[in-house]
Amino acid sequence: MSRSQAILTWREPEPLPRGLDAATHELTGRWRRRSAVGARLRHLAGQADDRALDFRELRDHDLRVRLLEFREQFRRGGSEGESVLLPALAALREAADRTLGLRPFVVQLQGVLALHRGYLAEMATGEGKTLTAALAAVLSGWTRRPLHILTVNDYLVERDARWLAPLYEFAAVSVGTVTGAMRPPDRRRGHAADITYTTGKELLADFLRDRLALAGTVNRHQRLIHSLRSPGESARREEQLVLRGLHSAIVDEADSILIDEAVTPLIISMPRPNEALCESARQAEKLAAELVAGTDYTVDARHREVRLTRDGEAHLAESCRDQVGLWRGAARREELIRQALTAREFFLRGKQYVVDGEKVVIVDEFTGRPMPQRSWRQGLHQAIEAKERVPLSDPAETIARMSFQKFFRCFHRLSGMTGTARESAGELWGLYQLPMVPILLNRPCIRALWPDQYFATESEKWSAIVDSIVQIHASGRPILAGTRSVHASEHLAGQLEKRGLEARVLNATRLADEAMIVAMAGEPSRITIATNMAGRGTDIRLGAGVAERGGLHVIATERHESGRVDRQLIGRAGRQGDPGSAQQFASAEDELVVRFLPAAMRSAFTRSPRQWGSILIRRAQAQAQRLAVRQRQSVLRADTWLDESLAFVPE
Repeated sequence: MSRSQAILTWREPEPLPRGLDAATHELTGRWRRRSAVGARLRHLAGQADDRALDFRELRDHDLRVRLLEFREQFRRGGSEGESVLLPALAALREAADRTLGLRPFVVQLQGVLALHRGYLAEMATGEGKTLTAALAAVLSGWTRRPLHILTVNDYLVERDARWLAPLYEFAAVSVGTVTGAMRPPDRRRGHAADITYTTGKELLADFLRDRLALAGTVNRHQRLIHSLRSPGESARREEQLVLRGLHSAIVDEADSILIDEAVTPLIISMPRPNEALCESARQAEKLAAELVAGTDYTVDARHREVRLTRDGEAHLAESCRDQVGLWRGAARREELIRQALTAREFFLRGKQYVVDGEKVVIVDEFTGRPMPQRSWRQGLHQAIEAKERVPLSDPAETIARMSFQKFFRCFHRLSGMTGTARESAGELWGLYQLPMVPILLNRPCIRALWPDQYFATESEKWSAIVDSIVQIHASGRPILAGTRSVHASEHLAGQLEKRGLEARVLNATRLADEAMIVAMAGEPSRITIATNMAGRGTDIRLGAGVAERGGLHVIATERHESGRVDRQLIGRAGRQGDPGSAQQFASAEDELVVRFLPAAMRSAFTRSPRQWGSILIRRAQAQAQRLAVRQRQSVLRADTWLDESLAFVPE
């Protein structure tokens, strides 16, 4: 199959159900994730476990031969592959033990079956999701249809593919990787493998670029006619493609990729010189600096909007009286000023971005990682560059766009894993027809949850956090403190340094040592500070003697908009039956509270943090989640509008 043919192996997303159809669809989702499903999968996993003795006594050569036989049966497809599913899984379990030194638990076999059946497996942190995905990937890779394993960052892409390579080689499947730094030839080789590790953003970007390369001939009939008319040009287009198609995907940390990161669509853009816009951004920054918050403009923290007052409009009109060009029209100049004020009020250095040399680099707020190849649209990036007094980059012009909600509905088979799916089970089914099934723990969780602590001010909160770290550190236990921003992580490290304690900081400005920092986070007396789940996907193993001292202690220094993110951080302690503990801190001055609670509630929080803290934090998170849902619905409405507007385009 040629690449230009293969790119059509994606499924055209069906419109989302509405009205009574939506209600029926929701009931179907509840039925698909009923408890009996998990029980059935556990029973099948037990049967696969019972077959282990069939392969334990085989020599490596004989085990390879059996795996090749299973591969051929899966490749032929249909009921023949399903009939050998359990013995094939038992053989792969033995292969994992011999190649990786890890023998999958029965609950991991249950997770493999869930992925193979197209479910979202809810598996707790430390329960072996990476190996579970690998076993399911082999079953899919045997069919030779494109399979992509999607994870949250390039580090995990390369780490997982490299670590699991011996298993894949033993099972006779090829593995490739696609990361942000790769050039088209390397990306093409990565996608050509039976199993490809990449991120959702990179895969969607490649998909959009391939569609652009096809230049209006995505439909197979159009391409056939074009190839007959212009065979040379058709061949050149095919050489530009990097994908061999979309068929199956296994999404690691599925709630993050399918829900949190789906708030905004992915856009392919091209820089276009626009000196007039750049000069306007510089001028707008100077004028914005003259305006006074509360007098000339108001700030809506919840919706992240700035509005000029009448005084502000008058001040701006007076300042621009002698200006020409874009500044002559009231609507245009006010738009430029609002952009500059938005950059000043809501986009903060060390939180939404960092400055690397003379370049503004966006920081992913979900992972704490820098994204040097990305920029904000509609002049916002230039407004932030003007604020930071760095050279302004050329504005970007949109040439392709697709939402993640629509893209992930293009796969013929979608499955995933995460430790925190329960809260989003309804949305995951509604958007992606992805039913959730919980996977039991291999060992009971004995993590101790210490009482939450609430304070009136941030300074009181940070003082209490530092005191807690000093006290726990004295016992020799390792500590992981999670923060929401680069600035907060550096602030906490500075406060600990004043108390004579050294902390390892993992944030968007210190990624080079990530693997080592995370790997050592469970060592005795180690203090690690990580921004917003930096290092996610990496287990923290306890060092010698740590279990006897109580295990890893996790501190959440600030609550997130989504309670799932708080749970993910807490889940770093007490993995696989290890001892551990966790505690959460919050104050009335935290961003979550300031942004999502009205003044009266914030006042009550400040007066009586112990009485109102827990209730109001839950209310703020609920408000934040409602806003996030509305944002995702807005993206879906934009998809629908674009589809309907372009419905006249011939297929």
